[in-house]
Amino acid sequence: MAADALNPLRGIMFKVTSVVVFVMMQTCIKSAGPDIPAGQITFYRSAFALVPIMVYLAFQGELRGAFHTNSLTGHVKRGFLGILSMVFGFYGLVHLPMPDAIAIGYSSPLLAVVFAAIFLKETVRIYRWSAVMVGMVGVVIISWPKLTMFEQGGMGSEQAMGAASVILSAVLAGFAMIQTRQLVRTEKTATIVLYFSLSGALFSLLSLPFGWAELTMPEKLFLIGSGFCGGVGQILLTESYRNADVSTVAPFEYTSILLGICIAYVLFGDVPTAAMLVGTAITVSAGIFIIYREHQLGLERKAARKASPPGA
Repeated sequence: MAADALNPLRGIMFKVTSVVVFVMMQTCIKSAGPDIPAGQITFYRSAFALVPIMVYLAFQGELRGAFHTNSLTGHVKRGFLGILSMVFGFYGLVHLPMPDAIAIGYSSPLLAVVFAAIFLKETVRIYRWSAVMVGMVGVVIISWPKLTMFEQGGMGSEQAMGAASVILSAVLAGFAMIQTRQLVRTEKTATIVLYFSLSGALFSLLSLPFGWAELTMPEKLFLIGSGFCGGVGQILLTESYRNADVSTVAPFEYTSILLGICIAYVLFGDVPTAAMLVGTAITVSAGIFIIYREHQLGLERKAARKASPPGA
């Protein structure tokens, strides 16, 4: 889309709406209960996300073209990493207070900066390295009270496992972001979105032999709802990037913590702890600073290209 065709206000509206829908997805998963295997949750989340995604692509006239890919192996890698991240993230979500799970998950874009420097050889200067280190301090502040519960048994050890799972989910999500950066060089957004949900549904079926729970009707409805919300959220997110620069809409991702705190308090009786609030404030600040630096560097590169004579 041409720069003059961008509509930042519309992009922000789509982004905030996507955040609301993704939090609804997490609420559905949390409401389904802690006794459903994470692989089974991932199957419902991925399979039923395909319904709104395929309807949307058909409406846009992109469905047939979305199946064409130049990098099937890349999609398989991205799908495998993304699904593993989902499995660990969903396990953590059902065993932790929802705001804690959301806040720890904010470490994935910080980790993506580290992985981009290591694996893609991207230049990361002292400002972003500092922001990453500060942000990870925030994650430690949020996680440490949970991780120290391993020896308590019962609910304490479950929360410790939940915190460790969300951290591992964030690491895998960081790797998945790197794989996505490689895919966008040759693949359309519609193709990436479609193959991710397809691979998610297929990979999560591998957990079936390990035992899936016999679901009640309310549990089924919650999990189906999580899939629809996931698909709709992905569509809204795509539309937000179609209407505005990433640097414009990305900071609004952090509104999810406010919504998560409210929903967790009203529906699940979760009261945010001081450690969670302090750690979240540090992590969010670091994330916003990295977004700001990416935006500034983008402007500098654009100015440098304009200043360079043709053929330079």
